[in-house]
Amino acid sequence: MTSVLWMRRDLRRRDHPALLAARDAAGDGDLVVAFVVDPRLWEGGGAARRAWLAATLEATDATFDGALTLLHGDPRRVVPELAARVGASSVHVSRETTPVGRRRDAAVAARLGEAGVEWVETGTPYAVGPGLVVNGSGDPYKVFTPFSRAWRAHGWPDPAPTPRELPLRHARDDDDATAAVRAALAAPDLPEPPPAGEEAALARWRAFRDGALTAYGDDRNRPDVDGTSRLSPYLKLGVLHPRTLLADLAGHADPAGRPDRGKGAHTFETELAWREFYADVLWHQPHTAWHDLRPEMSRMRYDEPEDAVEAWRAGRTGYPIVDAGMRQLLAEGWMHNRVRMITASFLTKDLHVWWPLGARHFLEHLVDGDVASNNHGWQWVAGTGTDASPYFRVFNPVSQGRRFDPDGDYVRRWVPELAHVPGAAVHEPWEVADGYAHGYPERIVDHAEERREALARLEAAKA
Repeated sequence: MTSVLWMRRDLRRRDHPALLAARDAAGDGDLVVAFVVDPRLWEGGGAARRAWLAATLEATDATFDGALTLLHGDPRRVVPELAARVGASSVHVSRETTPVGRRRDAAVAARLGEAGVEWVETGTPYAVGPGLVVNGSGDPYKVFTPFSRAWRAHGWPDPAPTPRELPLRHARDDDDATAAVRAALAAPDLPEPPPAGEEAALARWRAFRDGALTAYGDDRNRPDVDGTSRLSPYLKLGVLHPRTLLADLAGHADPAGRPDRGKGAHTFETELAWREFYADVLWHQPHTAWHDLRPEMSRMRYDEPEDAVEAWRAGRTGYPIVDAGMRQLLAEGWMHNRVRMITASFLTKDLHVWWPLGARHFLEHLVDGDVASNNHGWQWVAGTGTDASPYFRVFNPVSQGRRFDPDGDYVRRWVPELAHVPGAAVHEPWEVADGYAHGYPERIVDHAEERREALARLEAAKA
C-alpha cells in the first residue's frame, strides 16, 4: 500500500504527527513525500520569500534522504494526479487553518474522494489547534490576555516521536518545480538568509535557549541587541513545531542556574501564545485576513498619498527609527518586532493609510510573513483589530527610538547618512547642526500634527 504526505507548512521530520500517520498507513508499502510549487502562491511573494522557501525545500529534501518530490501547478489538479500515478490509497496533511488553505484543501479532498483516495488531516502548525480554545460559553476569545490563560490551561500534547526508518519513495519531480527552485536561489541581490533546514533551526533554538532567553523579557524590545530568538522564519515554514519549543522550555533546566531565567521563558511562551491567538482569530473570523475585525472602524477616513507611501517603503520618511526598520526589511527580509509596530503605526496613523497596504508590503518581503500574525498585528497597531486598547494609540517614532534604541546603534547601522550623529541624538537629526550633512531626507510629515489628525478622524468615525 502507498501513502502520500503532502507537505505545506510542516517542512520537517521531527515532531510531525502527519508524517507518522502517513508512515503507518503505508504499512509494508511506500511513502511519497511531496511539496507543490503553486504558481499563484510562489509568485505572490517577493524574491527573498521565494529564496527562503527554496533553500528550505532543498534542506528538507536532504532531511528525507533526497526523496522529496517536487510538483508544480494547481494542487487541486496535481495532488490527485500524483496519488493516481503512485497508486496511493491515502493522502496525509497537517490541517491547514488559513481561509485560502482551508478552501484549497476542501477542493483537493473532494477530488481525491471521487477517486476513492482517503484524505487524512493530522495535527496543525500550532501547539493548540485553532478553534480548540474557547471560553465557558463555548465562544472564541476576542482579547489576548484571557485567551493566553485559557491556552495555557488547555495545554498541548508532547512532541511526536521522530521516525527512524521511513519507506520513502521518490516519485519524479516536475521540471517546472525544480526550475522554479533553482531560479529562486539564483535571483540577484538577495538578502543573506538564515541557515536553512531542521538542524540549523534547532541549533538556533539551542543557542537562544542557553543564551539570550535569560534576558528576553527585557531585551526582546531592543532592536540594537541580538535579544530575540530569530526563529520566526523557521516557524513560518514549520521547520520547527512550537510544541517542540514549549516542551523544551518545560523540561530544560538552566545550566547556569540563573534565577531570572523563568521570566524570559515565560515571556517567550507568551509570544508563542500571540502567534496561536492570531491563528485562532483568523480561524473563527476568516474575513479578518484582509478586513477590519472591528466593523465600527470601517467608517474611518483614509488617504492614499502615493509619494509618502513610496518614501515609507524605501525608508526615506525622515524619521530615523522608521527608516531603519524599512531598510532592514528590504536588506534582510526580516524586521525586529518592535520596529514592525513603529513602522506600521507611522503608515496608519501619520500617513493615514488603511493597514492592508502595509500588510501586503510586509508579506511580500518578510521571510517569516504569516497572514494571521502579520495582518492581525497590523490591525492591533491600526486599532481596528483584537486589542482592548482603541485607535488612539499612536506610536511616537522619536520617543520609541530613544526608548528602545537608546544609543542609536540600530539606526546608524541601517541609515548610514546618520552615522556621524552620536548617541540618541540620531533620533532627531533636525536638532543637530550637521544632521542633514550626508543626504538624509527631512521629515515628510509633522508627527504632532498627524497625531492630532488621526485622533480627529477617530472622533469623526465614531460620530
